[in-house]
Amino acid sequence: MPATAPPLPDLPPLEDLVAGAHVVSLPMRVKFRGILERESLLLQGPAGWGEFCPFPEYGDAEASRWLASAIEAAWLGFPAPLRTSIPVNATVPAVSADRVPEVLARFGRVDAVKVKVAEQGQTLDDDVARLAAVRAALPDAALRVDANGGWDVPTAVEALTRLSAVGLEYAEQPVPTIEGLAEVRAQLRAAGTPVLIAADESVRKEDDPLRVARAGAADLVVVKVAPLGGVRRTLDIVAQAGLPAVVSSALDTSVGIRAGLALAAALPELPYACGLGTVSLFESDVTLDPLTADDGAIRVRDVAADPGLLERYAASAERREWWLARLRRVHALLTASTAP
Repeated sequence: MPATAPPLPDLPPLEDLVAGAHVVSLPMRVKFRGILERESLLLQGPAGWGEFCPFPEYGDAEASRWLASAIEAAWLGFPAPLRTSIPVNATVPAVSADRVPEVLARFGRVDAVKVKVAEQGQTLDDDVARLAAVRAALPDAALRVDANGGWDVPTAVEALTRLSAVGLEYAEQPVPTIEGLAEVRAQLRAAGTPVLIAADESVRKEDDPLRVARAGAADLVVVKVAPLGGVRRTLDIVAQAGLPAVVSSALDTSVGIRAGLALAAALPELPYACGLGTVSLFESDVTLDPLTADDGAIRVRDVAADPGLLERYAASAERREWWLARLRRVHALLTASTAP
């Protein structure tokens, strides 16, 4: 598949996107992906709101998929849902073990927890302690870990062997490469270690998101709507991969979470709790009625950004111009892809 997202049937002109654009900077409760402020560009269109928030280090070609997703949400809307309530997991960042109860308290009752591991500057002992603290707080919850490709193969095998002692549902992207995922999976199976391997970056950051499935490198795929170019494109990728899918978020506001819920609601099967509870990691949101979990699930519903919150958390003029310049460049890429 190409590096850029497929063109939308009717790409809105740039001036329409800019007219409905709002750039916000939202404070985080805890550091996540190394940041304490999350910037995002929100678009208002005829079908509602869309979110364009690729991380600053992403190039324009990769960011074009995020813009296609935002335009789908704001200009086309979403496919018809098959379910109206989506089970979600809590997310525990790479905090010290003593902070785990504080983080979990923000999510209310949950049946599944994703725990970040392999944080730069931390040790495997830190990961073991963090996971043990989660298990102590939630003895019956399904636990999964996410390394964001932070280990090499030997370290991943050692780490997952140790961490499996508390019971793991699966391990997300333990190593960076598809070949490495296949090797970790093979070694764990040979040793009888009952940990499934999930691919995240090896799906959303690859030019060909189906290569991980063809390589037999994962037991399931983690899919995020924005990095894959929208709900409809992601549904197609999951269907072609032929693997169970977990829907996750990219540290989105409720506007972006709405797109994730649309995907989870439209999948033929939804065997795992989804990673769509990340609004709880923000100090504030862009809507007065955030998409947060109630009793371990989020109800599928539309959201609208609140003018007062958009004004309160508006990014600086310099950062707004940075995002608008990025929007112009990425829109030009999508426009070029529609040219005969």
